[in-house]
Amino acid sequence: MTIKNLFLGAVIGAGALVATAGGASAYVACNRAGDCWHTNDRGFKPSFGITIHDDKWRMTKRYHLREHEGRGYWRNGVWITF
Repeated sequence: MTIKNLFLGAVIGAGALVATAGGASAYVACNRAGDCWHTNDRGFKPSFGITIHDDKWRMTKRYHLREHEGRGYWRNGVWITF
């Protein structure tokens, strides 16, 4: 194989990787108390009182970011697991 063929194969391979890589969609979910967390889920019940923001949303001082593993939501400072 020549260097040209190796280079061409590498460029095609890299292009295929870029073409198949999708953009990650992350949301910020916030409850009425101001607890917020990152989520990929937009399917919260309206009775939960959760507002979903897209990744362009900017947090203000009213909100504070809390993180937790798994699926669920924050209520009264406690993580509720689905």
